[in-house]
Amino acid sequence: MRAFAELFERLDATTSTKAKVAAMTAYFGSAPPADAAWVVFLLSGQRFKRLISTGDLRAALLESTDLPQWLFEECYASVGDLAETLALLGTAEGSSDPDDLPLSRWIEERILPLRDLDEQGKTAAVLSWWGALPRREAFLLNKVLTGGLRVGVSRTLVCRALAEVAGLEPADVAHRLMGDWTPSATAFEALIAPDAEANVHSRPYPFYLASPLEGDPGDLQGTLGDVGEWQVEWKWDGIRAQLIRRRGETFLWSRGEELITDRFPEIRDPAAHLPDGTVLDGEVLAWRDGAPLPFSVLQKRIGRRAPGRKILADAPVAFLVYDLLEQGGVDLRTEPLWERRRALEALLGDGPFLRSPEVTGVDWGELARLRGESRSRGVEGLMVKRRDSPYRTGRKKGDWWKWKVEPMHLDGVMIYAQAGHGRRSNLFTDYTFAVWRGDELVPVAKAYSGLDDGEIRELDRWIRRHTRERFGPVRSVEPEQVFELAFESIQRSPRHKSGIALRFPRIARWRKDKTPRQADTLEQVTTLLELYGAGGGGE
Repeated sequence: MRAFAELFERLDATTSTKAKVAAMTAYFGSAPPADAAWVVFLLSGQRFKRLISTGDLRAALLESTDLPQWLFEECYASVGDLAETLALLGTAEGSSDPDDLPLSRWIEERILPLRDLDEQGKTAAVLSWWGALPRREAFLLNKVLTGGLRVGVSRTLVCRALAEVAGLEPADVAHRLMGDWTPSATAFEALIAPDAEANVHSRPYPFYLASPLEGDPGDLQGTLGDVGEWQVEWKWDGIRAQLIRRRGETFLWSRGEELITDRFPEIRDPAAHLPDGTVLDGEVLAWRDGAPLPFSVLQKRIGRRAPGRKILADAPVAFLVYDLLEQGGVDLRTEPLWERRRALEALLGDGPFLRSPEVTGVDWGELARLRGESRSRGVEGLMVKRRDSPYRTGRKKGDWWKWKVEPMHLDGVMIYAQAGHGRRSNLFTDYTFAVWRGDELVPVAKAYSGLDDGEIRELDRWIRRHTRERFGPVRSVEPEQVFELAFESIQRSPRHKSGIALRFPRIARWRKDKTPRQADTLEQVTTLLELYGAGGGGE
């Protein structure tokens, strides 16, 4: 357990992807296989079905410490994290665990058997653990028990670290983790074994990612040169994916290196007619009657591994292809884009897969005008690709650019604040904003990015002085502070009190020059919905 706690601290102390991968690589390279297997399980987003409720954990703490409920709630509100609050109040400072039981034994001999105990037995077990563990390890134990083990690490990063240890491609590791992977020493050793050839035919290529294109359209001639040197397409709002047909099998991989083949049978089944040795790069889109549907429709499909008849009808999808990476088993990525495009047109012909059409304009000014139509077309802007570019790896500037439509904006009043996580757990960094409906403020968005460190500290001090009510880690504040929010798109949402949802909301600026009554109204926001909401994007 101690080694895992040290790893968790290293991961929580940095926002650097490189540093996180390095920390995991060091751990996986030295940890016992049985422990490493459970760390893979936990860090890749898996969790145990509830073994003990958070209510029981609270009750156990209150019973053992004689703390009044109100004082616990005050502590929780100050700390902002339940697992940390329980560790601070339930363990003695400076305590140590001389046994340092391995993580695998902790999970297999202690944590998992909780499911077979009654409420009294569960409480007694947890209290005994709190009494023996150092505070750092008790905190980690609580994170595991509450299912809140989030430390800024994705399954993709875990695969990258394992690939570093094993000398494999990350996609090989991701493939081995598919399905019902059960943690064990044997399973971990198989995960990093060098013989990856058996799975190589299913592996996607590393994705080439575009860089943001900014600046005035009038300057693009000087920046990018003649518009004729560039292939311009719409920027589609879906799931980036590679469709692979090799050795008589079909594989659909998301950019996050997740195999999603069976989630989209309307893509998987026609792919059986592709020639063997074909790899297509494209976008999974919600699609009906020749046009994209809002991203919120596609979201209904993302979590369903085996969609039923109704969801297939309600949320139809299509695969829109924009590049050919392999043909007849030959890697085409070093060929110029115009040659890959020509080969793609010949390969697909009148088949079932759509091709991303080219957008033509006589100059950058005309393309800028067409970009302005993006929301009405259900797209996010334009993709600009150099015609003689190879298909590179990762995000390398120069050849592929994404020229997204300008975000929409509204002015909202902050009404709630919540403490952050990790290094910001002692600051209020997550905010809820509202707009006016008559004399009532209606929540319309949550945002946590956009302020600099100085502004966050200033706002945190203000929140503490102007709190109205407390609900655990959340505070209701005086409705006085106005913020300009930027967001990508707007969509109807019956799940929200306002009836709308904003996509990717973030703080554009703190409007200290505005009074709360100068914030926007729900009617004004609904006007944006009527203008742009039907075309694309989604929650």
